[in-house]
Amino acid sequence: MKLTKKSHSCVRLEKDGRTLVLDPGGFSEEDAAVGADAVLVTHEHPDHFDERRLRAAMEADPATEIWTLRSVAEKLTAAFPGRVHTVGHGDTFTAAGFDVQVHGELHAVIHPDIPRITNIGFLVDDGKVFHPGDALTVPDRPVETLMLPVMAPWNKISEVIDYVREVRPRRAYDIHDALLTDLARPIYDRQIGDLGGAEHLRLTPGGSARL
Repeated sequence: MKLTKKSHSCVRLEKDGRTLVLDPGGFSEEDAAVGADAVLVTHEHPDHFDERRLRAAMEADPATEIWTLRSVAEKLTAAFPGRVHTVGHGDTFTAAGFDVQVHGELHAVIHPDIPRITNIGFLVDDGKVFHPGDALTVPDRPVETLMLPVMAPWNKISEVIDYVREVRPRRAYDIHDALLTDLARPIYDRQIGDLGGAEHLRLTPGGSARL
């Protein structure tokens, strides 16, 4: 499997000539979802879900399908009947040849005065990759590669470190990092790498790795 990091929380996975894209939002590249056989969206926030861009990708390729939660699906279902699938915690499905399990139900707490929205994470190919969206969800099965939300209005570095410790992946790649400046990156790299208990890795946008 080939993993390609796009900007912020967007990730492209390629296997056997097919492509799965997760969270191509407004902080990611304009063409982040273009060419995808399937797209997974964790929740409705604009840095994870850009309706205009997704509609363009769906119109460009009539075979592209989307799996997501209800709040996102209801914005797209009418325009693309049969191609937008609503899923929730505990569901399993196959998208673009990838086996996917859904974990989690709620977005992390931003502030007690802000109502929590729904959020789901996607476990791909029996733990090969886990993308939690905007939550620190711990799947009930082993994770080989954790896509790690390192910088967000809803987390702090101690929580990020404890999350790595709890999931216990073989490796963790940074995502949700558009707000993290280059000046601060070495601090995050050192502290997560030293304290997380797993190999901590970072890809620049467009960078790839083989899993």
